[in-house]
Order: sequence, then C-alpha cells, then structure tokens
Amino acid sequence: MTDEIVALEADGVEAGYGEVQVLWGVSLQARRGALTTIVGANGAGKTTTLRAVSGSLRPTAGRIRFAGEDVTTQPAYRKAERGLVLVPEGRQLFTDMSVADNLDMGAFTHRARAHEKRNLERVLEYFPRLRERLQQKAGTLSGGEQQMLAVARGLMAEPELLMIDELSLGLAPVLAQQLFRTLKQLRDDGLTLLLVEQNVHLALALADYAYVLAEGQVHLEGPAREVAENDEIRRAYLGL
Repeated sequence: MTDEIVALEADGVEAGYGEVQVLWGVSLQARRGALTTIVGANGAGKTTTLRAVSGSLRPTAGRIRFAGEDVTTQPAYRKAERGLVLVPEGRQLFTDMSVADNLDMGAFTHRARAHEKRNLERVLEYFPRLRERLQQKAGTLSGGEQQMLAVARGLMAEPELLMIDELSLGLAPVLAQQLFRTLKQLRDDGLTLLLVEQNVHLALALADYAYVLAEGQVHLEGPAREVAENDEIRRAYLGL
C-alpha cells in the first residue's frame, strides 16, 4: 500500500526490557481512516508493541514509518507533535487536577495549542458527560468517566493516529460498549485508530483489520471479521 493509504507501518520490530526480549520481528500496518486492532493473550506483546511504536520504548531492531517518514528513533514527544498519540493502559490521569486541566494538558503539542478551543468543543461533543464535570477532580470520576477523559485528553493532542491501550480494562460491559460506540464514531469521522484490547469480541466486531499476537510475533492477520470466524485462531490464541 502507498503512503496515501498507510498511516503507520512497523517492519520487523524487536523490543524488550533490559535483557528480556518481548517482540520478535513484529510487522504491521494501520490504514488511514480505519480501525486496526491488535489482540492476543496476556503477555503476547501487545502493550510493548504500542510502546515501541509511540516512542516510550526504543526498538532494538526494525523500522517504524509514520506518514511516510522513518520515525523509529524519535522520542514520544516528537512523535506526538507529528500526530502519533498514545492513550496508555491504566489511564494515567492527573487525579488531583480538574477534568478541564487534564484536557488542557492533552493539548501540549504546538499543533494542538493553535486549535485548543476548537478541539475542546469537539471532544466534549464526543464525551458530553465530561462537560458536566469540567471542574471536578479527575480522581473523583467513575472508572468509565476516567477512561472517557483519558481518550478525550488524547484527542486534545489533535492526533492523526490515535493508539489506545486496553480501552475497556476494568469497566462494566455497558460502559465498555458505550466507549466502543464512540470509537466507531471517531473512525467514521475519519480518525485513524490502533487499538489493543482485552475484549476480543468487541475489538473484532468493531475493527476493520486485526493482528493476532502470540509470544511476541504476529501469528495471523486479516480482515477482523475473518479473524473472528477462524476457529483455530480463536481456540489457540484468543481463548474463545
């Protein structure tokens, strides 16, 4: 695929922590305007993949291209400035700060500062519940509201590609489904999304394309619906 179609491409990426190697030649692509998901069992390397792509973990081998440029060695803040933004696992909010201040912290890039008011109104349209809680401390929000805030803060950075690590982790099913509906709306509005998600059913039902990771390697890829219907993969790697 050409750069006009591919927003992100990882080619043979290897990474780990100290002497422990986690990724062994991971290759994947995220198509512009699509939702791509990475699924697999716990410990498969999903979060490490997002960390390597986002710049919070430097790959030991391989290449990462974003918007046609090699960004393999760029730090996370520089990738975010270019529009490659990560919503990390565990939300990582500033819990003693207000919702409004957390959103303001999301608009830290130069590209986002120029359009902060416009972006704030946009994210509050996606998450109207946050509008009612702008002056409330983030730490007092419910789990679902905190996850909304984490995604909204990522959107405040004006991403071209938004990566989300474990959107539904710890949430009641009804809240998870609500957040997935918002992801669908974001995708339908043209945002490119790369999602790591423990809820395989929801992820494969919503995604356009899926990668199945196992033991730090891509064991299968394809249209999400085809992956969801593959009985061997469901049993071997997804626990379904």
